[in-house]
Amino acid sequence: MQKPQLTLQEKVSYALGDAAANLVWRGALAYLAVFYTDTFGISASAAALLFLVVRLSDGITDIIMGMIADRTNSRWGKFRPWIFISTPFLGLFMVLCFTTPDWSEQDKLIYAYVTYIGLTLAYTFNNVPYSALMGVMTSSDVERTSLSGFRFAGAFLGGLFVMGFLPDMVAYFGNGNDAQGYQYSMYVFSGILMFLMLVTVVGTKERVNCVSSSSLPLSREITDLCKQLPFILLPLLAITLFFYYRSLPTFGFLIAVGISTTWVIKKLLHQPDEQRSRAQQDMVDLLMNKPWLILLAMGFLTMMFNGIKYGVIAYYFKYFIGDELLAGKYFVALLVVSVVGALCTEFFVKLWGRKYVFIIALLASAILTSALYWVGADQIGLLFILGCAAEFFAAMMPTLFFSMLGDAADYSEWKTGRRATGLVYSAGTFVQKTGGGFAGALVLVVLASYGYNGMDPVTTTHAVPGMLLLMSFIPSLFAVIGACVMLAYPIDSQMQSKMTADLISRREHFMP
Repeated sequence: MQKPQLTLQEKVSYALGDAAANLVWRGALAYLAVFYTDTFGISASAAALLFLVVRLSDGITDIIMGMIADRTNSRWGKFRPWIFISTPFLGLFMVLCFTTPDWSEQDKLIYAYVTYIGLTLAYTFNNVPYSALMGVMTSSDVERTSLSGFRFAGAFLGGLFVMGFLPDMVAYFGNGNDAQGYQYSMYVFSGILMFLMLVTVVGTKERVNCVSSSSLPLSREITDLCKQLPFILLPLLAITLFFYYRSLPTFGFLIAVGISTTWVIKKLLHQPDEQRSRAQQDMVDLLMNKPWLILLAMGFLTMMFNGIKYGVIAYYFKYFIGDELLAGKYFVALLVVSVVGALCTEFFVKLWGRKYVFIIALLASAILTSALYWVGADQIGLLFILGCAAEFFAAMMPTLFFSMLGDAADYSEWKTGRRATGLVYSAGTFVQKTGGGFAGALVLVVLASYGYNGMDPVTTTHAVPGMLLLMSFIPSLFAVIGACVMLAYPIDSQMQSKMTADLISRREHFMP
């Protein structure tokens, strides 16, 4: 079996799918916090809890969707049918999320939960299969790195359209009515999203076929997974409660849950293979997969780093710089540089390998981001230079992360003979959403701690010091921690080459 070289047309087709997804993920959601507090009309603390609850619960559906996709078989493949089916719902909820009904504050909060949950569910059914598609388009780790570069170039371009032009579109369509401006703008982006996703479905192909290691019905396996959910949900609930309330009882609950979860995991790991269900075996495979565990941490930490930076920009320009529309130009500058950074990743990987490029990117971006703390409100040129330089390195992080998830799937198949590409990638999107949820919530929690109220101009001035910290030192801390974690990543270029050769040989053996 030869390692297929992907055509430029197929790489571009795949990249357009993430351009579409990031009209939502990197684009619209970057403005969702400021939309909720300053236009929709809910408090920063209520919005913070909304972000946490919805993103964490959504992460569980990522895992279920990964299992479903892994067990899907059709003439279109495992993953592309789900991209096609979910796209209209993603476009619909994108519009609904930015629609402001003339209701009471309590009813609006309920509406926000319903529509945000709908958006994240549609995104799950769309993006988990989309992410996993990379793992079956080619068996070459080199081609996966190249494909990941194209993917995130597309992602940054998609985000650029929303983040760069949304403020001006809101002003144009709203004509003084921001609620109307947001809604009409989302009509435009929703139409673009559906067209680009269709190009991805038609223009890509699934090539890597793996022998299924399960004969159980999907319904039985999902039921089995649901029995394991308390051991996933309880730790997340404990972390969320402590993060939001920061009290002694919530800290005690966090410690108790941590001890109990550790005991359950140790018991599961020592259980004989034949006594485990398929869902339990999948969990054990992941827990024994050191590269995946490290990448799990990296997905969370890098999303915290990038999510905090992007989440505070709209507030920073509106209240510190004093020019709300300039935020759009800053987003454009960042995302143009991001495209360059994503496309340059493959070049640097060939020189130093994924692991060391990841570490360099984390540290360089952290240093440059920290320097933003000392930039004055009138130093716009310096702000753009430092922000863009930091973003060049930050753009490499998701590019490396998703290409390395393919390596983690290879590692699992190489070690165990079992491969769960959808589950590996769904766990990746799960930690990204978890990190994104915590990042968005942390921005709002910090602002709320300074007394921020988007409907009261007096409180916004008092919250400026918090905005400065959120633009600089707070996200940089997560990048430095990530660099330390990445030092333990075990797969180097030599090991990757051996895994690839061994897996190709096995797949040739099982081919009819």
